[in-house]
Amino acid sequence: MDGLALSLSPQSALACQHTLKTSISCVGIGLHSGQRVRLTLRPRDADRGITFRRTDLGVDLPARYDFVSESRLATGLTHPSRPEARVGTIEHLMAALTGLGVDNALIELDGPEVPILDGSASPYVFLIDCAGLVQQDAPRSVIEILRPVRVSDGEAFVELRPATGFSSSLEMSLSIDFAAAAIGHQTVSLRLTPESFRRQLCRSRTFALVEEVAAIQAAGLGRGGSLDNAVVVDGDRVLNPGGLRMADEFARHKLLDAVGDLALAGAQIRGRFIAHKSGHALNNRLMHALFSDRAAWRYAVPESLSAAAA
Repeated sequence: MDGLALSLSPQSALACQHTLKTSISCVGIGLHSGQRVRLTLRPRDADRGITFRRTDLGVDLPARYDFVSESRLATGLTHPSRPEARVGTIEHLMAALTGLGVDNALIELDGPEVPILDGSASPYVFLIDCAGLVQQDAPRSVIEILRPVRVSDGEAFVELRPATGFSSSLEMSLSIDFAAAAIGHQTVSLRLTPESFRRQLCRSRTFALVEEVAAIQAAGLGRGGSLDNAVVVDGDRVLNPGGLRMADEFARHKLLDAVGDLALAGAQIRGRFIAHKSGHALNNRLMHALFSDRAAWRYAVPESLSAAAA
């Protein structure tokens, strides 16, 4: 479908779907597989959503919560009838796409894992900016939260609640609590917009505790990990020579992961996301709990939300 120039008012732009203006590629290694992968982002017609395509296998995997097969150390998708067709560590790329307002895109890979690049979403923001965005002649739907949905595991929990205001953005608040003194207790809150995603989330990197690294590698994972693409913590020390990019980088990265995991809902969410000590598994359980309760949500368009506010 032909795109429209991005010169319309902010409100009309918010109400319409967007895709990439042109295709763009990069090459990198997978954090866990250690394999070299070529990734290409391509434009896609309206109402098609985000899809991963394993070009080496000729298999498409929709970027949906119900295709998630792995959530221990990263979020991965598997085709239900082709178990060899996997795409791992999708959360940073998904966060960049939804954080910048990309509704429709085809993501081609010739291997099993999205490249980790520098461990944050910033390189993918750069790629999307280089490709450019184009507005499409189709309305954007959002998922409006109508009543609270919560899942927990001990002290850890994630929850979606109805919005308190009238914007179609997602209000987000997350806290973490680690024994490692370099991390400790951190809290971050924001209203998710392209601007806040760029300024407050996209540069935060994935992290690991030094005592966990050996176990991760013994499990056959983390083969592509290094201080170039992950923050490693040893007690009260950050081992990366350049230190942290921001004091609360750990909490911001957990929130970045949550943005990517919630993007698997298939549409932007209007409501409030509240989390404590959460991770990929709880985020995915929240998606299953939300969509299993048909009274907890509805599809809406931004213009109808604005009309309700008036």
